[in-house]
Amino acid sequence: MTSKSFSLPSLPSLSCIPPIPPTPSPKPVKLRRILRVAALCMVFAAFPFPAAGLDLPTRQIPDDSSLRLALRGSWFTETPERVLSMKSFVHDLAGGGKIQVRSEAGRDEFMVILARERNGAYTGWAQGSWILTRRRADGAPARIRVFLRSDPYTYIQFRPVSFDRCVMDMVLYNAYVVRSLPIPYSIERLFVLPVEDALASAAGQFPRRYLDPQPDDYRDLRAFMAQVRARLPALSFRDDGAIDDAGTYVYIANLKAQEEGGAGLNCSGFAKWMVDGILRPLTGKRLAIPPLKEAFGDRGSSFTEPYEPLRDPFFGLDWTRNLASAALSAILSSRDFGKLAEIEVQSCPFSALIARDPAGNSIRSYPSFLLNAGFSIEGLQPLLYTLAIDEPGTLYLASVNSETGSAVPRIRQHFHVAALVPYFNEYGTFQIAVFESAAETSFSYFRGRYPGHFVNLVRIPAEPFFDP
Repeated sequence: MTSKSFSLPSLPSLSCIPPIPPTPSPKPVKLRRILRVAALCMVFAAFPFPAAGLDLPTRQIPDDSSLRLALRGSWFTETPERVLSMKSFVHDLAGGGKIQVRSEAGRDEFMVILARERNGAYTGWAQGSWILTRRRADGAPARIRVFLRSDPYTYIQFRPVSFDRCVMDMVLYNAYVVRSLPIPYSIERLFVLPVEDALASAAGQFPRRYLDPQPDDYRDLRAFMAQVRARLPALSFRDDGAIDDAGTYVYIANLKAQEEGGAGLNCSGFAKWMVDGILRPLTGKRLAIPPLKEAFGDRGSSFTEPYEPLRDPFFGLDWTRNLASAALSAILSSRDFGKLAEIEVQSCPFSALIARDPAGNSIRSYPSFLLNAGFSIEGLQPLLYTLAIDEPGTLYLASVNSETGSAVPRIRQHFHVAALVPYFNEYGTFQIAVFESAAETSFSYFRGRYPGHFVNLVRIPAEPFFDP
Protein backbone atom coordinates (compact mmCIF):
# COMPACT_ATOMS: atom_id res chain seq x y z
CA MET A 1 0.00 0.00 0.00
CA THR A 2 2.63 2.49 1.03
CA SER A 3 5.66 2.94 -1.14
CA LYS A 4 7.84 0.83 1.16
CA SER A 5 5.49 -2.14 0.80
CA PHE A 6 6.17 -2.50 -2.91
CA SER A 7 9.75 -3.63 -2.24
CA LEU A 8 8.64 -6.94 -0.73
CA PRO A 9 8.41 -9.53 -3.52
CA SER A 10 7.61 -12.34 -1.05
CA LEU A 11 4.24 -10.81 -0.14
CA PRO A 12 1.01 -11.24 -2.13
CA SER A 13 0.74 -9.02 -5.17
CA LEU A 14 0.67 -5.51 -3.75
CA SER A 15 0.09 -3.74 -7.02
CA CYS A 16 -3.27 -1.94 -7.07
CA ILE A 17 -3.29 -1.65 -10.87
CA PRO A 18 -6.28 -3.53 -12.34
CA PRO A 19 -4.86 -5.82 -15.05
CA ILE A 20 -8.00 -5.44 -17.18
CA PRO A 21 -9.53 -2.27 -18.61
CA PRO A 22 -12.08 -0.56 -16.39
CA THR A 23 -15.77 -1.01 -17.04
CA PRO A 24 -16.78 1.50 -19.72
CA SER A 25 -19.03 4.32 -18.61
CA PRO A 26 -22.63 4.24 -19.88
CA LYS A 27 -23.20 6.09 -23.13
CA PRO A 28 -25.01 9.45 -22.94
CA VAL A 29 -28.78 9.14 -23.22
CA LYS A 30 -30.38 11.09 -26.05
CA LEU A 31 -33.15 13.59 -25.28
CA ARG A 32 -35.67 11.64 -27.37
CA ARG A 33 -35.07 8.54 -25.24
CA ILE A 34 -35.43 10.56 -22.02
CA LEU A 35 -38.80 11.88 -23.18
CA ARG A 36 -39.94 8.39 -24.18
CA VAL A 37 -38.99 6.95 -20.78
CA ALA A 38 -40.73 9.82 -19.00
CA ALA A 39 -43.91 9.17 -20.97
CA LEU A 40 -43.81 5.49 -20.10
CA CYS A 41 -43.36 6.32 -16.42
CA MET A 42 -46.51 8.49 -16.55
CA VAL A 43 -48.44 5.60 -18.11
CA PHE A 44 -47.26 3.08 -15.53
CA ALA A 45 -48.03 5.47 -12.67
CA ALA A 46 -51.70 5.46 -13.69
CA PHE A 47 -52.10 1.71 -13.20
CA PRO A 48 -51.83 -0.41 -9.99
CA PHE A 49 -49.41 -2.99 -11.40
CA PRO A 50 -45.61 -3.09 -11.60
CA ALA A 51 -43.79 -1.97 -14.72
CA ALA A 52 -42.47 -4.64 -17.07
CA GLY A 53 -39.52 -6.40 -15.49
CA LEU A 54 -40.43 -5.56 -11.89
CA ASP A 55 -41.35 -8.28 -9.41
CA LEU A 56 -44.45 -8.15 -7.23
CA PRO A 57 -44.20 -8.18 -3.43
CA THR A 58 -43.84 -11.87 -2.59
CA ARG A 59 -47.20 -12.01 -0.79
CA GLN A 60 -48.92 -10.91 -4.01
CA ILE A 61 -47.59 -13.65 -6.31
CA PRO A 62 -50.63 -15.25 -7.99
CA ASP A 63 -51.31 -18.69 -6.52
CA ASP A 64 -50.93 -21.73 -8.78
CA SER A 65 -52.06 -24.46 -6.36
CA SER A 66 -55.18 -25.26 -8.40
CA LEU A 67 -52.98 -26.05 -11.42
CA ARG A 68 -50.70 -28.20 -9.27
CA LEU A 69 -53.74 -30.08 -7.96
CA ALA A 70 -54.68 -30.89 -11.57
CA LEU A 71 -51.12 -32.11 -12.29
CA ARG A 72 -50.76 -34.23 -9.18
CA GLY A 73 -52.02 -37.50 -10.66
CA SER A 74 -49.93 -37.20 -13.81
CA TRP A 75 -46.81 -35.04 -13.88
CA PHE A 76 -46.07 -35.39 -10.16
CA THR A 77 -46.68 -39.12 -9.65
CA GLU A 78 -46.53 -40.90 -13.00
CA THR A 79 -43.48 -42.97 -13.91
CA PRO A 80 -40.40 -41.03 -15.04
CA GLU A 81 -40.63 -42.42 -18.58
CA ARG A 82 -44.23 -41.35 -18.87
CA VAL A 83 -43.65 -37.85 -17.54
CA LEU A 84 -40.63 -37.26 -19.76
CA SER A 85 -42.69 -38.22 -22.81
CA MET A 86 -45.44 -35.68 -22.04
CA LYS A 87 -45.64 -32.54 -24.15
CA SER A 88 -45.22 -29.15 -22.58
CA PHE A 89 -48.16 -26.75 -22.50
CA VAL A 90 -49.00 -23.22 -21.34
CA HIS A 91 -51.66 -22.54 -18.70
CA ASP A 92 -53.38 -19.20 -18.02
CA LEU A 93 -53.57 -18.45 -14.30
CA ALA A 94 -56.86 -17.17 -12.93
CA GLY A 95 -54.96 -14.55 -10.92
CA GLY A 96 -53.06 -13.33 -13.97
CA GLY A 97 -50.00 -14.49 -15.85
CA LYS A 98 -49.04 -17.63 -17.75
CA ILE A 99 -47.26 -20.83 -16.73
CA GLN A 100 -45.46 -23.26 -19.00
CA VAL A 101 -45.50 -26.85 -17.72
CA ARG A 102 -42.56 -28.92 -18.98
CA SER A 103 -40.07 -31.57 -17.94
CA GLU A 104 -36.28 -31.65 -18.15
CA ALA A 105 -34.16 -34.74 -17.68
CA GLY A 106 -30.79 -35.10 -15.98
CA ARG A 107 -28.65 -38.19 -15.44
CA ASP A 108 -30.03 -39.25 -12.06
CA GLU A 109 -32.95 -36.85 -11.65
CA PHE A 110 -35.55 -35.07 -13.71
CA MET A 111 -37.58 -31.92 -13.11
CA VAL A 112 -41.20 -30.99 -13.55
CA ILE A 113 -41.07 -27.25 -14.13
CA LEU A 114 -43.95 -24.80 -13.73
CA ALA A 115 -42.23 -21.82 -15.33
CA ARG A 116 -43.86 -18.39 -15.01
CA GLU A 117 -43.83 -16.12 -18.02
CA ARG A 118 -41.64 -13.03 -17.75
CA ASN A 119 -41.11 -10.65 -20.65
CA GLY A 120 -42.18 -13.31 -23.13
CA ALA A 121 -39.86 -16.07 -21.82
CA TYR A 122 -40.27 -19.11 -19.57
CA THR A 123 -36.85 -19.33 -17.95
CA GLY A 124 -37.88 -21.46 -14.99
CA TRP A 125 -36.61 -18.93 -12.45
CA ALA A 126 -39.02 -16.05 -13.02
CA GLN A 127 -40.94 -14.98 -9.93
CA GLY A 128 -43.44 -17.63 -8.85
CA SER A 129 -41.84 -20.51 -10.78
CA TRP A 130 -42.21 -23.87 -9.03
CA ILE A 131 -40.01 -26.92 -9.71
CA LEU A 132 -40.41 -30.50 -8.51
CA THR A 133 -37.26 -32.64 -8.79
CA ARG A 134 -37.75 -36.42 -8.86
CA ARG A 135 -35.35 -39.36 -8.99
CA ARG A 136 -35.17 -41.17 -12.31
CA ALA A 137 -34.63 -44.56 -10.69
CA ASP A 138 -37.97 -44.74 -8.85
CA GLY A 139 -39.74 -41.41 -9.46
CA ALA A 140 -39.58 -40.44 -5.78
CA PRO A 141 -39.68 -36.70 -5.02
CA ALA A 142 -36.31 -35.24 -4.02
CA ARG A 143 -37.18 -31.56 -3.46
CA ILE A 144 -39.41 -28.69 -4.43
CA ARG A 145 -37.82 -25.38 -5.33
CA VAL A 146 -39.74 -22.09 -5.53
CA PHE A 147 -38.45 -18.81 -6.91
CA LEU A 148 -40.05 -15.91 -5.06
CA ARG A 149 -37.89 -13.43 -6.98
CA SER A 150 -36.88 -13.34 -10.62
CA ASP A 151 -33.35 -14.29 -9.71
CA PRO A 152 -31.87 -17.76 -10.35
CA TYR A 153 -29.63 -17.38 -7.29
CA THR A 154 -32.38 -16.75 -4.71
CA TYR A 155 -34.93 -19.43 -3.89
CA ILE A 156 -36.58 -21.50 -1.20
CA GLN A 157 -36.77 -25.27 -1.30
CA PHE A 158 -38.45 -28.11 0.57
CA ARG A 159 -36.89 -31.53 1.11
CA PRO A 160 -38.58 -34.65 2.53
CA VAL A 161 -37.08 -36.14 5.70
CA SER A 162 -39.86 -38.62 6.51
CA PHE A 163 -43.21 -39.72 5.11
CA ASP A 164 -45.01 -36.83 6.84
CA ARG A 165 -42.36 -34.16 7.36
CA CYS A 166 -40.18 -31.85 5.27
CA VAL A 167 -37.48 -29.31 5.94
CA MET A 168 -37.18 -25.90 4.35
CA ASP A 169 -34.11 -24.08 3.03
CA MET A 170 -33.65 -20.51 1.89
CA VAL A 171 -30.67 -20.00 -0.43
CA LEU A 172 -29.22 -16.65 -1.46
CA TYR A 173 -26.30 -16.78 -3.88
CA ASN A 174 -25.20 -20.23 -2.69
CA ALA A 175 -25.52 -19.34 1.00
CA TYR A 176 -28.02 -21.01 3.33
CA VAL A 177 -29.80 -18.21 5.18
CA VAL A 178 -32.27 -20.87 6.37
CA ARG A 179 -31.23 -24.51 6.42
CA SER A 180 -33.20 -27.64 7.34
CA LEU A 181 -36.02 -25.79 9.11
CA PRO A 182 -38.69 -28.41 9.99
CA ILE A 183 -42.21 -27.77 8.66
CA PRO A 184 -45.29 -29.89 9.43
CA TYR A 185 -46.10 -31.07 5.88
CA SER A 186 -45.26 -34.08 3.77
CA ILE A 187 -43.71 -33.54 0.37
CA GLU A 188 -46.91 -34.85 -1.25
CA ARG A 189 -48.95 -32.27 0.64
CA LEU A 190 -46.67 -29.57 -0.69
CA PHE A 191 -47.48 -30.71 -4.23
CA VAL A 192 -50.80 -28.85 -3.93
CA LEU A 193 -50.43 -26.53 -0.92
CA PRO A 194 -50.36 -22.77 -1.63
CA VAL A 195 -46.80 -21.55 -1.21
CA GLU A 196 -47.91 -18.89 1.26
CA ASP A 197 -49.39 -21.58 3.52
CA ALA A 198 -46.08 -23.44 3.53
CA LEU A 199 -44.19 -20.24 4.35
CA ALA A 200 -46.63 -19.44 7.15
CA SER A 201 -45.61 -22.69 8.86
CA ALA A 202 -42.08 -21.28 9.17
CA ALA A 203 -43.49 -18.45 11.28
CA GLY A 204 -40.85 -15.88 12.23
CA GLN A 205 -37.95 -18.06 11.09
CA PHE A 206 -38.42 -17.14 7.42
CA PRO A 207 -36.65 -13.81 6.72
CA ARG A 208 -38.94 -12.66 3.91
CA ARG A 209 -37.25 -9.26 3.74
CA TYR A 210 -34.38 -10.79 1.76
CA LEU A 211 -36.78 -11.56 -1.07
CA ASP A 212 -38.62 -8.23 -1.07
CA PRO A 213 -36.10 -5.50 -1.97
CA GLN A 214 -37.41 -2.01 -2.59
CA PRO A 215 -35.62 -0.54 -5.64
CA ASP A 216 -36.48 3.03 -4.62
CA ASP A 217 -34.35 2.60 -1.47
CA TYR A 218 -31.25 2.63 -3.67
CA ARG A 219 -32.02 5.74 -5.71
CA ASP A 220 -29.46 7.91 -3.89
CA LEU A 221 -26.87 5.15 -4.12
CA ARG A 222 -27.38 4.86 -7.86
CA ALA A 223 -27.06 8.64 -8.19
CA PHE A 224 -23.84 8.53 -6.18
CA MET A 225 -22.35 5.87 -8.44
CA ALA A 226 -23.31 7.81 -11.56
CA GLN A 227 -21.34 10.80 -10.27
CA VAL A 228 -18.33 8.64 -9.41
CA ARG A 229 -18.36 7.07 -12.86
CA ALA A 230 -18.57 10.46 -14.55
CA ARG A 231 -15.29 11.49 -12.89
CA LEU A 232 -13.31 8.29 -13.47
CA PRO A 233 -11.94 9.31 -16.91
CA ALA A 234 -10.09 12.21 -15.28
CA LEU A 235 -8.24 9.90 -12.86
CA SER A 236 -5.15 7.77 -13.32
CA PHE A 237 -3.24 5.26 -11.24
CA ARG A 238 0.00 5.96 -9.43
CA ASP A 239 1.80 3.89 -6.81
CA ASP A 240 1.33 5.26 -3.29
CA GLY A 241 -0.69 8.21 -4.66
CA ALA A 242 -3.39 10.17 -2.85
CA ILE A 243 -4.84 13.68 -2.57
CA ASP A 244 -4.18 15.47 0.71
CA ASP A 245 -6.47 17.84 2.60
CA ALA A 246 -5.18 20.80 0.54
CA GLY A 247 -6.12 19.12 -2.76
CA THR A 248 -2.51 18.30 -3.71
CA TYR A 249 -1.49 14.96 -5.22
CA VAL A 250 1.07 13.51 -2.81
CA TYR A 251 2.70 10.22 -1.85
CA ILE A 252 1.11 8.53 1.13
CA ALA A 253 4.42 7.35 2.60
CA ASN A 254 6.14 10.76 2.91
CA LEU A 255 3.41 13.30 1.96
CA LYS A 256 5.68 14.79 -0.71
CA ALA A 257 4.02 16.24 -3.79
CA GLN A 258 3.87 14.12 -6.93
CA GLU A 259 5.85 16.02 -9.54
CA GLU A 260 7.19 13.87 -12.37
CA GLY A 261 5.37 11.16 -14.28
CA GLY A 262 1.82 12.44 -13.88
CA ALA A 263 -0.37 12.64 -10.81
CA GLY A 264 -2.52 9.71 -9.74
CA LEU A 265 -4.06 7.56 -7.03
CA ASN A 266 -3.39 4.05 -5.79
CA CYS A 267 -6.07 1.80 -4.31
CA SER A 268 -6.01 3.41 -0.85
CA GLY A 269 -5.75 6.93 -2.26
CA PHE A 270 -8.72 6.21 -4.52
CA ALA A 271 -10.80 5.04 -1.53
CA LYS A 272 -9.97 8.33 0.21
CA TRP A 273 -10.97 10.22 -2.94
CA MET A 274 -14.39 8.55 -2.82
CA VAL A 275 -14.90 9.31 0.87
CA ASP A 276 -13.71 12.91 0.38
CA GLY A 277 -16.34 13.22 -2.35
CA ILE A 278 -19.02 12.24 0.14
CA LEU A 279 -17.78 14.42 3.00
CA ARG A 280 -16.78 17.65 1.20
CA PRO A 281 -20.38 18.70 0.41
CA LEU A 282 -21.12 18.27 4.13
CA THR A 283 -17.96 19.55 5.82
CA GLY A 284 -16.38 21.73 3.15
CA LYS A 285 -12.99 20.01 3.39
CA ARG A 286 -11.05 16.87 2.58
CA LEU A 287 -9.58 14.47 5.12
CA ALA A 288 -5.94 14.82 6.16
CA ILE A 289 -3.72 11.83 5.39
CA PRO A 290 -1.67 11.32 8.60
CA PRO A 291 -4.67 10.40 10.83
CA LEU A 292 -5.73 7.77 8.29
CA LYS A 293 -2.43 5.91 8.78
CA GLU A 294 -2.77 5.64 12.55
CA ALA A 295 -3.51 2.29 14.19
CA PHE A 296 -7.23 1.72 14.69
CA GLY A 297 -8.50 -0.88 17.13
CA ASP A 298 -6.72 -3.63 18.98
CA ARG A 299 -4.84 -5.28 16.12
CA GLY A 300 -1.45 -6.88 16.04
CA SER A 301 0.57 -8.25 18.94
CA SER A 302 4.04 -8.35 20.39
CA PHE A 303 4.77 -10.95 17.69
CA THR A 304 3.84 -8.69 14.76
CA GLU A 305 5.09 -5.41 16.24
CA PRO A 306 8.76 -5.86 15.17
CA TYR A 307 7.68 -6.37 11.55
CA GLU A 308 5.34 -3.41 11.24
CA PRO A 309 8.01 -0.82 10.29
CA LEU A 310 9.12 -2.94 7.32
CA ARG A 311 6.00 -4.81 6.23
CA ASP A 312 3.21 -2.47 7.36
CA PRO A 313 0.82 -5.46 7.55
CA PHE A 314 -2.20 -3.53 8.86
CA PHE A 315 -2.06 -0.55 6.52
CA GLY A 316 -5.26 -1.38 4.60
CA LEU A 317 -7.11 -2.29 7.80
CA ASP A 318 -6.18 0.95 9.58
CA TRP A 319 -6.77 3.08 6.47
CA THR A 320 -10.28 1.78 5.80
CA ARG A 321 -11.29 1.87 9.46
CA ASN A 322 -10.12 5.46 9.82
CA LEU A 323 -11.94 6.48 6.65
CA ALA A 324 -15.17 4.86 7.83
CA SER A 325 -14.86 6.33 11.32
CA ALA A 326 -14.35 9.82 9.94
CA ALA A 327 -17.26 9.40 7.51
CA LEU A 328 -19.81 8.12 10.03
CA SER A 329 -18.76 10.66 12.65
CA ALA A 330 -19.20 13.52 10.17
CA ILE A 331 -22.39 12.32 8.50
CA LEU A 332 -24.13 11.40 11.76
CA SER A 333 -22.57 14.30 13.69
CA SER A 334 -21.30 12.20 16.56
CA ARG A 335 -18.00 10.52 17.37
CA ASP A 336 -19.95 7.65 18.95
CA PHE A 337 -20.88 6.45 15.47
CA GLY A 338 -17.20 6.26 14.52
CA LYS A 339 -16.44 3.44 16.93
CA LEU A 340 -15.31 0.07 15.62
CA ALA A 341 -18.54 -1.75 16.51
CA GLU A 342 -20.50 0.77 14.44
CA ILE A 343 -18.32 0.99 11.36
CA GLU A 344 -17.24 -2.64 10.88
CA VAL A 345 -19.29 -5.52 9.49
CA GLN A 346 -18.83 -8.26 12.07
CA SER A 347 -21.72 -10.66 11.50
CA CYS A 348 -23.53 -12.42 8.66
CA PRO A 349 -26.85 -14.32 8.59
CA PHE A 350 -25.53 -17.62 7.20
CA SER A 351 -23.05 -20.29 8.23
CA ALA A 352 -23.03 -22.67 5.24
CA LEU A 353 -22.31 -22.40 1.53
CA ILE A 354 -22.98 -24.59 -1.50
CA ALA A 355 -19.59 -25.48 -2.93
CA ARG A 356 -19.58 -26.33 -6.63
CA ASP A 357 -16.89 -28.58 -8.06
CA PRO A 358 -16.56 -31.13 -10.90
CA ALA A 359 -17.66 -33.94 -8.57
CA GLY A 360 -20.94 -32.16 -7.83
CA ASN A 361 -22.34 -29.80 -5.23
CA SER A 362 -21.49 -30.10 -1.56
CA ILE A 363 -22.30 -28.11 1.54
CA ARG A 364 -19.52 -26.73 3.68
CA SER A 365 -19.47 -24.50 6.70
CA TYR A 366 -18.70 -20.83 6.31
CA PRO A 367 -16.40 -19.32 8.94
CA SER A 368 -17.75 -16.51 11.07
CA PHE A 369 -16.13 -13.11 11.33
CA LEU A 370 -12.40 -13.29 12.03
CA LEU A 371 -11.14 -10.35 14.06
CA ASN A 372 -8.84 -8.05 12.06
CA ALA A 373 -9.38 -10.18 8.94
CA GLY A 374 -13.12 -10.11 8.21
CA PHE A 375 -14.82 -12.77 6.10
CA SER A 376 -13.67 -15.36 3.61
CA ILE A 377 -14.04 -14.00 0.09
CA GLU A 378 -15.93 -17.15 -0.99
CA GLY A 379 -19.02 -15.94 0.88
CA LEU A 380 -18.66 -12.27 0.03
CA GLN A 381 -21.39 -12.14 -2.63
CA PRO A 382 -24.25 -13.46 -0.43
CA LEU A 383 -22.96 -11.35 2.45
CA LEU A 384 -23.18 -8.23 0.29
CA TYR A 385 -26.65 -9.28 -0.87
CA THR A 386 -27.94 -9.43 2.72
CA LEU A 387 -26.17 -6.18 3.58
CA ALA A 388 -27.83 -4.47 0.62
CA ILE A 389 -31.22 -5.47 2.04
CA ASP A 390 -30.44 -4.69 5.67
CA GLU A 391 -28.45 -1.49 5.07
CA PRO A 392 -29.70 0.14 1.84
CA GLY A 393 -27.75 3.19 0.77
CA THR A 394 -24.43 1.96 2.16
CA LEU A 395 -21.16 1.23 0.41
CA TYR A 396 -18.32 -0.81 1.92
CA LEU A 397 -14.58 -0.33 1.91
CA ALA A 398 -12.86 -3.69 1.63
CA SER A 399 -9.38 -4.45 2.92
CA VAL A 400 -8.15 -7.64 1.22
CA ASN A 401 -5.79 -9.70 3.36
CA SER A 402 -4.10 -13.07 3.57
CA GLU A 403 -1.39 -15.03 5.33
CA THR A 404 -0.17 -16.52 2.06
CA GLY A 405 3.25 -15.75 0.65
CA SER A 406 6.82 -16.85 1.16
CA ALA A 407 7.84 -14.10 3.60
CA VAL A 408 9.09 -15.36 6.96
CA PRO A 409 7.48 -15.24 9.39
CA ARG A 410 4.03 -15.56 7.86
CA ILE A 411 1.76 -12.83 9.19
CA ARG A 412 -1.54 -11.53 7.92
CA GLN A 413 -1.01 -8.75 5.37
CA HIS A 414 -3.69 -6.22 4.38
CA PHE A 415 -2.48 -5.35 0.90
CA HIS A 416 -5.37 -4.02 -1.21
CA VAL A 417 -8.34 -1.66 -0.76
CA ALA A 418 -11.50 -1.47 -2.85
CA ALA A 419 -14.96 0.07 -2.60
CA LEU A 420 -17.85 -2.40 -2.98
CA VAL A 421 -21.35 -1.07 -3.64
CA PRO A 422 -24.14 -3.66 -3.37
CA TYR A 423 -27.49 -2.39 -4.63
CA PHE A 424 -30.66 -3.17 -6.60
CA ASN A 425 -31.19 -1.40 -9.88
CA GLU A 426 -34.46 0.24 -10.91
CA TYR A 427 -35.77 -3.16 -12.07
CA GLY A 428 -35.01 -4.86 -8.76
CA THR A 429 -31.94 -6.75 -10.03
CA PHE A 430 -29.14 -7.25 -7.52
CA GLN A 431 -25.75 -5.92 -8.57
CA ILE A 432 -22.36 -5.18 -7.00
CA ALA A 433 -20.29 -2.30 -8.32
CA VAL A 434 -16.54 -2.45 -7.65
CA PHE A 435 -14.34 0.65 -7.63
CA GLU A 436 -10.62 0.17 -7.12
CA SER A 437 -7.37 1.86 -8.08
CA ALA A 438 -8.94 4.77 -9.98
CA ALA A 439 -11.18 2.50 -12.07
CA GLU A 440 -14.38 0.48 -12.05
CA THR A 441 -13.88 -3.26 -12.47
CA SER A 442 -16.34 -6.10 -11.82
CA PHE A 443 -17.19 -8.27 -8.85
CA SER A 444 -16.37 -11.54 -10.60
CA TYR A 445 -12.96 -10.17 -11.54
CA PHE A 446 -12.35 -8.85 -8.02
CA ARG A 447 -13.37 -12.11 -6.34
CA GLY A 448 -11.48 -14.26 -8.83
CA ARG A 449 -8.17 -12.53 -8.08
CA TYR A 450 -8.12 -13.53 -4.42
CA PRO A 451 -9.18 -17.16 -3.83
CA GLY A 452 -8.66 -18.20 -0.22
CA HIS A 453 -8.27 -14.60 0.95
CA PHE A 454 -10.23 -12.65 3.55
CA VAL A 455 -11.95 -9.29 3.20
CA ASN A 456 -12.55 -6.88 6.07
CA LEU A 457 -15.53 -4.58 5.47
CA VAL A 458 -16.36 -1.16 6.92
CA ARG A 459 -19.48 0.90 6.28
CA ILE A 460 -19.66 4.24 4.46
CA PRO A 461 -23.09 5.92 4.12
CA ALA A 462 -23.46 7.17 0.55
CA GLU A 463 -24.81 10.67 -0.03
CA PRO A 464 -26.58 11.85 -3.21
CA PHE A 465 -24.12 14.75 -3.63
CA PHE A 466 -20.56 13.89 -4.57
CA ASP A 467 -17.74 16.42 -4.90
CA PRO A 468 -14.17 15.20 -4.27
